[in-house]
Amino acid sequence: MEQVEEMAARVAEAIKNSQKVRLISHNDADGITSVAIICSALLREGKIFHTTILGRLDQESIDGIKPDLSDDEIVVFCDMGSGQPEIIGSIDNDVVVIDHHIPVGDSPAKAAINPHYAGIDGATHMCAATTAYMVARALNPENIDLGGIAITGAVGDKQLFDGANGKILEEIIENGVISIRKGLKIGDGDIAEVLMNSPEPYLDITGDSEKIENFMEILGITGNLEKLDEERTKKLTSAIAMKLTKRASPEAIDAAIGDVYLLNKEIVENVYDLVDIANCCGKMDKPALALSVCMGDEKALPEALQITKEYKSRLVHVIRNAESTVQEKSSIRYIIGNDMEATGIIAGTLIRYAYPDRPFVTLNRVEEIVKVSGRGTRALVNQGLDLAVSLREASAAVGGNGGGHNIASGAAIPRGKEEEFLNIVDEITTKQLGGMNN
Repeated sequence: MEQVEEMAARVAEAIKNSQKVRLISHNDADGITSVAIICSALLREGKIFHTTILGRLDQESIDGIKPDLSDDEIVVFCDMGSGQPEIIGSIDNDVVVIDHHIPVGDSPAKAAINPHYAGIDGATHMCAATTAYMVARALNPENIDLGGIAITGAVGDKQLFDGANGKILEEIIENGVISIRKGLKIGDGDIAEVLMNSPEPYLDITGDSEKIENFMEILGITGNLEKLDEERTKKLTSAIAMKLTKRASPEAIDAAIGDVYLLNKEIVENVYDLVDIANCCGKMDKPALALSVCMGDEKALPEALQITKEYKSRLVHVIRNAESTVQEKSSIRYIIGNDMEATGIIAGTLIRYAYPDRPFVTLNRVEEIVKVSGRGTRALVNQGLDLAVSLREASAAVGGNGGGHNIASGAAIPRGKEEEFLNIVDEITTKQLGGMNN
């Protein structure tokens, strides 16, 4: 963490010395929360800033931004930039990178902070938001109150809370930024409605009102999750744990039951509700709405909650339909679709809760390209899986590009190359796993 603090100080100094800041970030929960932290810190510093949130970082996006940059403006990338040195290198202005993805090549950034530079695994132990939090603290120690947003990003990125994340969590709990209650790691609200429309955890009753009604009747539990007493909370969590053990991965149980973080400084109390708002608004092309909520704008909250409710309900329907189209090769499972929503969420949900024994890849045909999302489990990573390598090499072989983390990665490839791409991913994955899934 000393090395991380040193990097944070250099990044903070570069930002302090700039008149204007152009922020560019990713549209998922980690990307939105990381840039929200920096926006809030800059607002307190009286800095002029302009934020752009992207679905992915490519040269076309940067070419569209470059003409708007003034000479005295620094460009700050959040949750992206480490794997695309050639793209950020095309910017004439000074560049700063606040990221947690595996660095590729030599960074042209004036200053950069990435947990990998300090020997910390950015896939599991430090996300973009917790990294951004370190920068905010370096700008001003009073920014410790932004720690709740940092933990939201880590939860959204399915990270562990030991190591670096654990130290940050411990610090902000001690300072009253977050408190904890035991229970289901899902948002608050009516139990039946939450189970109906929540893809996390994805159960055999999710999306089926009749099955949920029967489940609740057997348990004899109704009402709102946050108002359940200890006995009924234990009864509900035990019943859900039994369902998860039938087919989900071991880490899915840990992800569904345990410590629920309550955000004492934010307008949304339950961290899982805020994660949902960030993810859903990002996917619905409303990232600015989620950013506003993360920055404490209460006027933005009603619309954000409505979008989240509608999107989660639709997402459950999409996952249920996708589950019926799963195919497999020697070492991977996959889905190929057209204009699908939330392919990363589909892949992550299905590998955690239905098919944990092999990496899962979704291919989504959108206009002239195919967007790819790959997801693994920690158990598979421990066996040798590295989706960042397999998707990067396979996409490059068919004229595309890709990268990310060993456990979660993405790519974009030309249409018509789907089968060739999948075969290469399967071949690389088989080698990584030593043929264990054959």
